[in-house]
Amino acid sequence: MFGDIGRLMKMAGEMKTKLPEMRQKLAESEYTAGAGGGAVSATVNGKMQLTDLRIEAELLADENVDAEMLAELVMAAVSAAQQQAADAAAEAMQELTGGMELPGGLDGLMQ
Repeated sequence: MFGDIGRLMKMAGEMKTKLPEMRQKLAESEYTAGAGGGAVSATVNGKMQLTDLRIEAELLADENVDAEMLAELVMAAVSAAQQQAADAAAEAMQELTGGMELPGGLDGLMQ
């Protein structure tokens, strides 16, 4: 029992020093995903903020592509890039905690 408390205390100390560094590293990271065979690509940072959006000219010139289809492609690309960022944050938290789940939703500290 006391071993678990000691482990938690040690982990808390490590998190206090490593969490800001990890947040900074994630915030500086970029994640890019595409949709429509790469015709649309979106890039987000580790805070899941959209930093770049590219739409190929050929897609815009395609008369079969309407506004609704373009919007769906943009949303799909942004969503996929955000999922990559979320997965990276979850993986970083797993490394920081040694795979131990944090009680009471404390893993929300990432944001």
